[in-house]
Amino acid sequence: MLKPHGGILINKLPKSEEEREELTKKAETLKKLTVGKRYTAHCEMIANGGYSPLKGFMTYEEVKEVVENLHLPNGLIWSIPILLPVKEDEWNSLKVGDEIAIYDEYKRPIAIIVVEDKFTLDLDWYCRNVFKTDDENHPGVAFVKRDGKFFIGGELVRLINRPIRENIDEKYYLDPSETREVFKQKGWKKIVAFQTRNPIHRAHEYIIKCALETMDGAFIHPLVGETKADDIPADVRMKCYEVLIENYFNKDRVHLSVLPAPMHYAGPREAVHHMLMRKNYGATHMIIGRDHAGVGNYYGTYEAQEFVEQFVNELEIQPLKFEHAFYCTKCEGMATTKTCPHPKEFHIQLSGTKVRQMLREGKKPPKEFSRPEVASVLIEWIKNK
Repeated sequence: MLKPHGGILINKLPKSEEEREELTKKAETLKKLTVGKRYTAHCEMIANGGYSPLKGFMTYEEVKEVVENLHLPNGLIWSIPILLPVKEDEWNSLKVGDEIAIYDEYKRPIAIIVVEDKFTLDLDWYCRNVFKTDDENHPGVAFVKRDGKFFIGGELVRLINRPIRENIDEKYYLDPSETREVFKQKGWKKIVAFQTRNPIHRAHEYIIKCALETMDGAFIHPLVGETKADDIPADVRMKCYEVLIENYFNKDRVHLSVLPAPMHYAGPREAVHHMLMRKNYGATHMIIGRDHAGVGNYYGTYEAQEFVEQFVNELEIQPLKFEHAFYCTKCEGMATTKTCPHPKEFHIQLSGTKVRQMLREGKKPPKEFSRPEVASVLIEWIKNK
């Protein structure tokens, strides 16, 4: 199994219930900063080691190095800054050295951090480098510009409470230390991670199974942090994974957990980000598919695959690159252009827009695109919605 990024798995979790209670009392005496779900998720990912080697929110020096050079000041590769924006009046009231308590929107203390830096960013500069656009129709750009240009950086002293879970069984929320133990107990040495923010369909199933032929196990690790408003909710997506694994996978060779980090939609840069997180969770390989972490037409079809290739030696976790898969009626099975000789009229591949339209109309996507059990979960969700 690969070592965590930077060699050590960061742990900022409370060591006991007594410590958590002490931290809760301490938080009540500190300046309070209320933040949204993206930033409470960052707190958890820093604390549980998912963002190793990061120990807190980035300072200006760290942000500048990551944005311009895709590396931390210490030379380690890192592709997306982990930021903590604050309102201008709060920013003005804080000073370097302050300990502050981060609260969620439910008035629960989440973490204590020490302010090490205060800075502003040119958000257009940031977005053009990280997302390759400053177009506010891009959801990642919209998230950044929504939260403003004032930031603080500093080490997270300790997590106090986990963010509130939304209709997903707690058993799926395993920290990197826990998934690493799972893989160790299973005796898996070659572990391929699969990332998605969408409901799983036949093309996903196909590439996971292809990868499994040369791996010891598949780590299906859907992202369940904040996504854009029209993405299908995380709990619905989890039901899709459950019915698919129950009916169509060798369960001894699959492990399903969730990633509580938020989505950035940063395409090539986010492919690197996803690989680093899964390396921390214990994966040795990761599937990078068509337009990984992309949105709209902001990135090339296989740009993410080309981008990660230049960093393979630094990443250590290896990319498994797959072309877009489809069902070929002539081959009578799943295929890609690498394996199928037939023209496109024999290929069944539906856009996400088309699938959502079919679901709204109560129609099941064809079995060649989506397993009927998965389609049933999605139709039930649409009806209830």
